[in-house]
Amino acid sequence: MNLKLKHPIRFLYCISFIFSIQYALVVYINSSFLEIKIGENLVGIIFTIASFLSILALLQITHLLNRLGNYQASMLIILANVTSLFLMGFGKSVSLIIFGFILYNITNYSLMFSRDVFIEDLADQKAMGKTRGLFLTAINIAWVFATLILGFMMTRFSYSGVYILAAFMSLSSIFLIFPYFKQFKDPKYSKISVLETFKKILGDKNLKKIFASELLLRFFYSWMIIYTPIYLREYFHFSWSQIGIIFTIMLLPFVILDYPLGVLSDKIGEKKILALGFSIMVIATSMIFFITTSNIFIWGIVLFATRVGAATVEVMNESYFFKKIRPSDAGLIGFFRNIFPASLVISPILATILLSFLSHQYLFLVLGLILTIGIYLSLTLKEIIHS
Repeated sequence: MNLKLKHPIRFLYCISFIFSIQYALVVYINSSFLEIKIGENLVGIIFTIASFLSILALLQITHLLNRLGNYQASMLIILANVTSLFLMGFGKSVSLIIFGFILYNITNYSLMFSRDVFIEDLADQKAMGKTRGLFLTAINIAWVFATLILGFMMTRFSYSGVYILAAFMSLSSIFLIFPYFKQFKDPKYSKISVLETFKKILGDKNLKKIFASELLLRFFYSWMIIYTPIYLREYFHFSWSQIGIIFTIMLLPFVILDYPLGVLSDKIGEKKILALGFSIMVIATSMIFFITTSNIFIWGIVLFATRVGAATVEVMNESYFFKKIRPSDAGLIGFFRNIFPASLVISPILATILLSFLSHQYLFLVLGLILTIGIYLSLTLKEIIHS
């Protein structure tokens, strides 16, 4: 380990917790907020543009790390993130709000990369499932906490109040990075070569499958993040306080399952658990198509089931991928974190096309069918055995 601190990874859990609160506060209101400003038909286009620019930023991030180091780069990214949230919270013009949203996306994904550099330096490869499980648990406790207060914030302060609160949460994470990571010794970050990284991924069939598995998962997340809040508000007329209850129930599997699943994956491998996770996702996501009631508990249970599957897949993907790579594989880490913004490019385009001739509810049935690919990928994956 390069970082000479007592239990330094604990500070990363705390940083991830705090930063995840700000992300979870706004992630489910972004699409509805933009819908008010620009209309439903343009929401997907703005998400696509923001995600595409985030991909470009991540491909160039090693230049920033080599110039400033991961510690200073993290501080800069957080300050830019805070600025973007203030722009969305206080921005009067549509162009300023859209710029803030794009900057927000770029800084969020960049910070994920920066955080992974710290973790990869500190984590024990043989216990990667446990480490990633704890890491995801810290993140998802933050999501549940943020979702609990989202309904309250939206009822009393509307969108601006939520964005301002998120900005202050993001700013507070600096106080954990500043004192504890100043002495971090950076490796030489190699440039992320798109061609070379693609060759490395395509040349390893198991690495290729785990990338495809992650793409399916992030496709699911992006589709659900954009279109579930709109569906619940516009078609079932739920208030934000009711949506807050539904989403709190929905997110509980991430808190309950991440750590034990991570430990289990270190013992028996990821393959079978991954297949089970995708199977649950397929069934539960497809069920949304058939729901016609406005009962918040039925919605909570069904969305809870979708996240049981998603939490399972997420831990297995993280565990398998980070067991597979080395700390020097900056290109692979960059591509792995680029999958989420890439999914936010692909999913709105496909959804926009589907919405031109299908009603909103069919989006979830189509998504369920797409997720069946993950079952095949899981069952054909080769286990990683650490002696």
